[in-house]
Amino acid sequence: MPTRTPARRFAAVLTAAPLALALAACGGTADAGTDAAETTATPTTVTIEDNHGSVEVPVNPERVVALDNHVFETLSAWDVPLVAAPKGIMGDGLWPEYTEDDSVLDVGTHREPDLESVVAAEPDLIIGGYRFSDSYDDIVAQNPDAVVIELHPRDGEEQSDELVRQVEALGRIFDREDEAAQIVADYEQAIADAAAAYDGESTVVGLITSGGEISYSAPVTGRSIGTLFPTLGLRPAIEQAAEDTSHGDDISVEAIAAANPDWIIVLDRDGAGVGEGEYRPAAELIGGSEALQGVTAVAQDQVIYLDPDFYLTEDIQAYTALYEQVAQAFSDAA
Repeated sequence: MPTRTPARRFAAVLTAAPLALALAACGGTADAGTDAAETTATPTTVTIEDNHGSVEVPVNPERVVALDNHVFETLSAWDVPLVAAPKGIMGDGLWPEYTEDDSVLDVGTHREPDLESVVAAEPDLIIGGYRFSDSYDDIVAQNPDAVVIELHPRDGEEQSDELVRQVEALGRIFDREDEAAQIVADYEQAIADAAAAYDGESTVVGLITSGGEISYSAPVTGRSIGTLFPTLGLRPAIEQAAEDTSHGDDISVEAIAAANPDWIIVLDRDGAGVGEGEYRPAAELIGGSEALQGVTAVAQDQVIYLDPDFYLTEDIQAYTALYEQVAQAFSDAA
């Protein structure tokens, strides 16, 4: 894959006193050579392992296009400017420095991508992937002078490890390894706190609400919530394999009531403003359901609702906040 390292300008000023010149004439050449050998230049590229293999990536690239929603929060926190982004899937008010800046070209959405905007942005680095994974080959072909990487969590890999891998790679690319390490430390602490707060016995069901309907998020593979089960060792109240890992599977309120979970964890998908038709909040669909009133989780107010923006972000910061939320809820109920 062709790589393109952003141009850098170096300026050097050499000053020397007459005594130094005299010393140089008497053999200072060897010393100068030694000093030069001991000077380590700042690397201009770094090799990372993305979802396709080893890639040589420019350090602190000047013109960045980001398409993977997992990375926006990190890039925003690090004040990394973008030249193009998919504003159609970035929500309202989450990253105004990108979405409200007309100089940042709009790539649209993954369903109707404007890949010409990526080309027009003349990027050094394109962070693709996730919702834009299907466009990878086209993006590579259309941008031969840019480095294209994908870092989104890969299917079949441990979600927690994948989120850490992603932010650590970004830390190396943008020379923010210390900040990346702190993000990872916060994430791992949140997981540890949630695991410690769980009693090891209470049963849990993961749900997704959208379009006025309740869907089931299966342990391990279910969207967003599924990964909590293996990470925290949660006991599922319903053990049913996922058929639709993205949007959840059909489930009746009667089936939920029969399982009688001690806890329910819910992703309100439409709360992020991506649903169609009239919006019905998850709290209304679950808390207002007559069939669920006798369920332990509902009766004891043990329903955890994810931040509605979670569906748009799903990044390591969002999971950190979720694990902190779960830890607090479990601790309060103990």
